[in-house]
Amino acid sequence: MEKRFLKKIIAQTPKDLQVISAFCSEAMVKLDDIKYLPKNKLFLISLERLNKESKKKNKKINSIIKFEFIDSSKSININQNNTDLSLQLLAINLFKKGSNYEITLLFSDNGIITLSAEIIEVTLEDQK
Repeated sequence: MEKRFLKKIIAQTPKDLQVISAFCSEAMVKLDDIKYLPKNKLFLISLERLNKESKKKNKKINSIIKFEFIDSSKSININQNNTDLSLQLLAINLFKKGSNYEITLLFSDNGIITLSAEIIEVTLEDQK
């Protein structure tokens, strides 16, 4: 009998964020499943990723990445008008810029989303 559980990973350091980046590399994201809520300082991404942490590496999992305390969001090379657009998330990088952090989401076809935050508070949570 296979054990079933849902994963929840919380990142508060650069090394923690590297783990989330590794689990989510090659994940597929629809542009319509990316939401920035400036009043709540939240940035949400719903994605379909491969289960890299188990023996069944080809099994797909629906997950949500929640970025908290986000002050701003900028995108480059992503057509915001094409809501049917699918992107492949390649990596999540972190840079320190002054007293803030810049979280960079790198997508296929040179798509980039940059988030600005004072602290690192990122959660990867699997969905049913």
